Amino acid sequence: MPEQLHRDVLRSDDSYGLLPEFVSLMHDALESENDAQVLELVEPLHYADVADLIENLDRDDRARFVRAIKSVFNAEVLPELDDAVREEVIEELGFEDFAACLREVESDDAVYLVGQIEDDDERAAVLAKLPAELRSVIEQALALPEYSAGRLMQRELVAVPSYWTVGETIDYLRSGARLPDEFYQIFIVDPRHRPVGSVRLSALLRSRRPVRLSQIMESKAFEIPVTMDQEEVAFLFRQQDLLSAPVVDASGRLVGRITVDDVVDVIDEEAEDDMFRLAGLSERDLFSAVVDTVKSRSTWLILNLGTAVLASLVIGLFESTLQAVVALAVLMPIVASMGGNAGTQTLTIAVRALATKELTAANAMRIVGKETVVGLINGVVFALLTGAVSYLWFGDMAIGLVIGAAMIINMLAAALAGIAIPLALERLKVDPAVSSGVFLTTVTDVVGFFAFLGLAAAFIL
Repeated sequence: MPEQLHRDVLRSDDSYGLLPEFVSLMHDALESENDAQVLELVEPLHYADVADLIENLDRDDRARFVRAIKSVFNAEVLPELDDAVREEVIEELGFEDFAACLREVESDDAVYLVGQIEDDDERAAVLAKLPAELRSVIEQALALPEYSAGRLMQRELVAVPSYWTVGETIDYLRSGARLPDEFYQIFIVDPRHRPVGSVRLSALLRSRRPVRLSQIMESKAFEIPVTMDQEEVAFLFRQQDLLSAPVVDASGRLVGRITVDDVVDVIDEEAEDDMFRLAGLSERDLFSAVVDTVKSRSTWLILNLGTAVLASLVIGLFESTLQAVVALAVLMPIVASMGGNAGTQTLTIAVRALATKELTAANAMRIVGKETVVGLINGVVFALLTGAVSYLWFGDMAIGLVIGAAMIINMLAAALAGIAIPLALERLKVDPAVSSGVFLTTVTDVVGFFAFLGLAAAFIL
């Protein structure tokens, strides 16, 4: 039955998400307190699917679900959960079971999970229930910067000296030594445990037993300092097409490794973070309580209110102009809206290019020049279009000329602001994703309104 369910109900033909029918079936099983059916439904699921299932359930069902599967709970589910949902699950598991989960996951996931516990007393209570060795590893990692390579790396790795032969290495791997569950390469270290190269498993298996590792190792190793920012780590992996890389401490000693599966998560996290910040959100709040969501969004909305007032003050300067020519009030939003959309396009490209290091000081002026030309061309094209529409609408050539000129001015300003604001914030060591949007909106609104109403006051009245 579980296999049939997994094939016919859990997944659709064109996606990998949970089907509503399955979630509904699980809800019914939980409502009827049929733990046997719950376990039967969960049995064929991958741990990532279990995480999705938990997030699809409401708060009461989540609690019932965790209680029902506690005896077979897969610790790998925890890192896959949204932060707010994970807190609920951990609360239901209790410190004892949560500590048991930490012993089952890899060291980097254990560090991440403990690091998400904000309350110091709760964190201390969890750490106290861990074996001394694991507790020491987690405490050392938590002493490093939050988004550093030291938080991201796995301590489990294979490191051997360069004078070993292929045969000795294979015998070591087969000897029951403490090895990672999965690894792609073997790190070669000198007597001071500093990495001098690496050997891919494919090269090891293709070589004869008497061959020394020094003869087949790749000496070019991209060593990652333990304090390197995770965004820099992701850039290095992307640029060099790495599967894994050694992490070294301040003395150059090998202390861990970072693998590509963790880097994929970092890339996704950084992209998501930039997207939310551009929208004025500090973090994903899909599963947060209503009060917490309101608090997280209100600060940014207050700031936007301030910029809106500034734009309104500009409009207020031309109150008599608006009263004299009512058509201006009808057309005025078009200029600001077009400028805002054009600026947002440039801004999005610029922020992402800065994050991926495609936009640098070396090519900044060339990109600024390109965006200026693009803004000017778009301005002329839409000036002709909106000018013609305005003339046909109101039968006044002067209004068509004014809105056309204002469109060119604002589209050009939007293009320049869209590229210049992120570059300026980057130079000031401020994350461009954090506040670029509100500055851009202010520029396009103020310039758009001022240009349109100012030209109207000068040439129509």
